[in-house]
Amino acid sequence: MTQIAGKTAFITGGGSGVGLGQAKALLKAGARVAIADIRQDHLDAAVAHFAAEGVAVHAVRLDITDRTAYAAAADEVEAALGPVHLLFNTAGVSHFGPLQQATAEDWQWQIDVNLNGVINGIQTFLPRMLATGEGCHIINTASMSAFVALPGTGIYCTTKMAVRGLSECLSMDLKDTRVGVSMLCPGAVNSNIHEALLTRPAHLRNTGYYEPTPEMMAHLKSVIEHGMEPERLAGYVLKAVEADELYILPYPEFRTTLEEIHDRVMAALAKPEDDPEYEMRISKGVPGGKQD
Repeated sequence: MTQIAGKTAFITGGGSGVGLGQAKALLKAGARVAIADIRQDHLDAAVAHFAAEGVAVHAVRLDITDRTAYAAAADEVEAALGPVHLLFNTAGVSHFGPLQQATAEDWQWQIDVNLNGVINGIQTFLPRMLATGEGCHIINTASMSAFVALPGTGIYCTTKMAVRGLSECLSMDLKDTRVGVSMLCPGAVNSNIHEALLTRPAHLRNTGYYEPTPEMMAHLKSVIEHGMEPERLAGYVLKAVEADELYILPYPEFRTTLEEIHDRVMAALAKPEDDPEYEMRISKGVPGGKQD
C-alpha cells in the first residue's frame, strides 16, 4: 500500500472520536470514506459536519459484534463506493476495575467489541481485499495496553494484547500478498470512548464496576481530555499506511516504561549456555524465534 488518494476506506467507530479523526484525515488525503457506528446520533452529527465542509461520507449503522450485519454493511458500502481498500478496525470500548470484581458480562462485552469486532472486520473484508488484487491495508486499533499492563485494566488489556498478537500474525501471513497490516496503539486521546458505556447491551449490563453516572462520566472525560487530538493521531496512521509500517506508536511518554518491560523480559529469558538441551532443540528444528 503506497497511497491513500483514490482508495475506499471503511472505518468502524467512525461517527466520533478516533474514527472520526481518521475520516477527516482520509477525506483530506483524497480517499472515499464510509463510516460505521453503533450510534445513529454520532453518524448524523458526522454526516452533517462533512456536509458543511462540502464533502460526503457514506454512513452505515453497525454493531460490529454482529457478523451477518457486518457482511450486509460491506455489501452496501461496496455498492455505493466500490471495493474497500482500507479497513480501519477502530471501534472499541473500555470499563475498568480490579479483575476480582469483574462479572462474566464485563468480560464478554469487552471481548465481543474489542477483539471479536476486529476479527469480524477481518473475516468480512480480507477475502474481498485479496480478490481485488489491488493494494489494500488493514489498520487494527489496539492500545498502549497491548504492551503495558496497569492495575484495573485487566479485561481491556487482555483484549488489546490479543489484537497485538492477531495483527503481528496477520502481517506475517499476508507478507506475500498486496494486503498490508498496521496496528495503532494510542495512549490518551481526547475522545469519547467513555461514552461506550451508554451503548452496552442490556443483556450484558450486569457489572462489577462503576455505573455511567454524570459524575463518573465527567471524571472519565477529565482523564483523557488533554490527550492527543484524534485528527493529529490519524496523521500518524496515514503515514504508517503509506510506509507499510506494522507498529504505530506515537506516544514517546511510554518509551521508558517499554524499555523497563523489555529489560525485565530479557533478564528472565534463559541463556543458551545455561540450557544443555538448547543445541539439540535447534538441531532438530524445534520451533522458536530467530537464532543469534
